[in-house]
Amino acid sequence: MLPTTVPAPLTFNREGITDDQLRELHRQLVYPRLIEEKMLILLRQGKISKWFSGIGQEAISVGATMAMLPDEFIFPLHRNLGVFTVRNMPFDRLFAQWQGKADGYTKGRDRSFHFGAKEHHIVGMISHLGPQLSLADGVGLAHKLAGEKRIAVAYSGDGATSEGEFHEALNVAAVWQLPVIFIIENNGYGLSTPGNEQFRCAQLADRGIGYGMRALTIDGNNILEVYRTVNELATQLRENPEPVLLECMTFRMRGHEEASGTKYVPKELMDTWALRDPIANYERFLQETGVMTAEEIEQVRKDWKKQINTGLAKADQSPDPELDPAIELSDVYAPWKQEVTPAPAQGKQAERRLVDAISDGLRLAMERHENLVLMGQDIADYGGVFKITEGFVAQFGKERVRNTPLCESAIIGAGLGLSLKGYKAMVEMQFADFVTCGFNQIINNLAKLHYRWGEKADVVIRMPAGGGVAAGPFHSQSNEAWFFHTPGLKVLYPSNPYDAKGLLLAAFEDPNPVIFFEHKALYRSLSASIPEAYYTVEIGKAATVRSGNDLSIITYGMGVVWAQRAVTDMGLDAEIIDLRTLLPLDYETILASVRKTNRVLILHEDTLTGGIGAELAAYITEHAFEELDAPVVRVGGLDTPIPFAKTLEEQFMPQGRLREKIAQLLAY
Repeated sequence: MLPTTVPAPLTFNREGITDDQLRELHRQLVYPRLIEEKMLILLRQGKISKWFSGIGQEAISVGATMAMLPDEFIFPLHRNLGVFTVRNMPFDRLFAQWQGKADGYTKGRDRSFHFGAKEHHIVGMISHLGPQLSLADGVGLAHKLAGEKRIAVAYSGDGATSEGEFHEALNVAAVWQLPVIFIIENNGYGLSTPGNEQFRCAQLADRGIGYGMRALTIDGNNILEVYRTVNELATQLRENPEPVLLECMTFRMRGHEEASGTKYVPKELMDTWALRDPIANYERFLQETGVMTAEEIEQVRKDWKKQINTGLAKADQSPDPELDPAIELSDVYAPWKQEVTPAPAQGKQAERRLVDAISDGLRLAMERHENLVLMGQDIADYGGVFKITEGFVAQFGKERVRNTPLCESAIIGAGLGLSLKGYKAMVEMQFADFVTCGFNQIINNLAKLHYRWGEKADVVIRMPAGGGVAAGPFHSQSNEAWFFHTPGLKVLYPSNPYDAKGLLLAAFEDPNPVIFFEHKALYRSLSASIPEAYYTVEIGKAATVRSGNDLSIITYGMGVVWAQRAVTDMGLDAEIIDLRTLLPLDYETILASVRKTNRVLILHEDTLTGGIGAELAAYITEHAFEELDAPVVRVGGLDTPIPFAKTLEEQFMPQGRLREKIAQLLAY
């Protein structure tokens, strides 16, 4: 059946549904329609700026949400106002949200339905639609781990089923048998593109077959069919977890958003689907069966309209967002004041390589945080490609040390879903280069979540990075600058075993999303005697690894090793600052060193243009120009992809140019 083909006329089967339930379904079905009709008026009056209409599709949102338990998470999209109304979200706050007022759920920081509310178990969308499904995977996984008889429901439009995240999320849910219902609202068009230009399968539910999951197609305009189907599925999945793909056939009676219009839709199609209006047909059924009279139906409308007007009046009194940069900056991160756990003064020490220190830190974190789940490719029995999690399955079990499909984006999203349920998650990128496949989840979900609607993202992403191992352009990149530019993330990059263990343990205590870089060439080439006990290193605090007066070398990661070798070989009295934390930066330590030596060299393996060194050089010049006796010098990788051949890779690396640049700086 093509999406534009009109299904058979609506017939309602009320078997097993009481009169009171029928009336409540009607009451909930009418409410979002009346809100929308009011919003369309206010849009024309300029009192709201944009509106995505779900008129004609209300039965899907209302029916599915009514079939769920109040504490089950639901992940709606643009046209799912019924989800928010069934969950009894105060209308005045919803309207304040749509107006960008301070009392809205995002304090004016995001629009329409781009928000969530944990108290209502709703997690709103971002404009990139597919990621919602992966978050539902994480919630479903949390239900399984905790033995909770609960489900999650996530929505997708027909257009979004072409996105990679849709397929990743379904595959992960199927492999892990997660209790998630994926609802496709097949309304015939992705903005203006009809279904026959989007996919070739007869029904979108057919896509579930390839993932080994149950898949159904139902009439999305029939409130009783939606309610009954979701209720039956939810009851089954609570007892026997598995994912289900549920395609709801419907039609979008207005534009993708109001400015789009519907000129691209054939008039006869609009006219035919207008006859299948979910509310008009259901009200006719209620009157024909004697469940409600016309007067009772009209009274429901009057009651809702009164409530809507009351909410609008209250929302009108809501103030605009306060213009205070300090408030904006403070809300980028979830509140957390680190209490550093120092290493025991008399504790046992052991010689550990960087790779061992990271493994030890992970193990101690797993022991301390029973709600911590590790996820990554080949990290279970195999122990990961670098053997960091070797032996972890025997100690912690496969539920907490999880091999994943090659679905970086879905797994990062699942980590965020776990966080929504109070878990901590670690996702290992097999190589930092592969994080590009999960970029959207990190940049647009993890990083922005707390700023947008106050929810933490308790996820650590481990990133084996860097060159020097002749691994070529796709296994050697230094990509920390990509994340350095993203408010809401914390970016850590240790240079030695002690800091690696202490910073990693601190990262798991921090409720904010942390990108944790580990230089592969240091894994087994660098060792030190470090405490065996639990300890943490302060996040956001740089270290002075060598004091001196000739010049300051500001660096991190492998750069610390290069700097130490260079100044030793050259016999210099140089100061070396190891940033350790790249975001947020420790400007106080940086400026103190600049004012002490008056000459600064910034070193990093990453390519020179657009690297972190550029920001540091600008900051130092802006804030300490009068303290400088010479221009700030940067040394970085060549502005090329990192090559494979040993000689080419050595040429790429800044190590060979470091001594020359130091000499030039001192001679200025």
